[in-house]
Amino acid sequence: MSIERRVQLVEALFEKLDTQISTFQHKTNLKCQSGCGHCCTNPTIEASPLEFLPYAFHLFLNGQAETTLTTLKTKQNTTICHLYSPLNIVDNTIGRCGNYKYRGLICRLFGYAASNDKYGQKRLVTCKIIKEGQQHAYQDTQDAINKGLYIPMFTEYYMQLSQIDFTMGNVIVPINNALILAIVAVLQYYAYRPFPSGLVNIA
Repeated sequence: MSIERRVQLVEALFEKLDTQISTFQHKTNLKCQSGCGHCCTNPTIEASPLEFLPYAFHLFLNGQAETTLTTLKTKQNTTICHLYSPLNIVDNTIGRCGNYKYRGLICRLFGYAASNDKYGQKRLVTCKIIKEGQQHAYQDTQDAINKGLYIPMFTEYYMQLSQIDFTMGNVIVPINNALILAIVAVLQYYAYRPFPSGLVNIA
């Protein structure tokens, strides 16, 4: 399957998820605190290269893939996501995603999706800030989930992602390594192929 087709499928999956999350937020009133970047600075965040394939393809179309790859390799040991932009010199947990449109699947799911606990019950996977700062909304949401409120599931979405590309979708690595692998995949694919026609600077 071509890179272009894989990107289209990943973006379609993201669009479907974004719609579901928007509906979920509307029904529950749960939301991230404006300017909060706590989860983005978590050093243990992992992702698959496939969820960043649209970002890598965007960079390639705009002639930024190689320079971004070089930058990533020089800061490979940095644990904070390359896409994250702190807005405060003193407190790096205040910030935003520097390329929100191309954030990964893990970034979209966290806070508004669930996983199954050891009893098989759906449990909202979210942060301490939302649990404590929006305590009533959080508890009401968990009660509604137990009563059948639809919520996206981590396992289901990662399964759908892996069906697009089993290899790229099942490699789970630190997030900056996932970015590197996605860019490398795009550059290698087009190393001996012509630039995709009609796609110059559209991303």
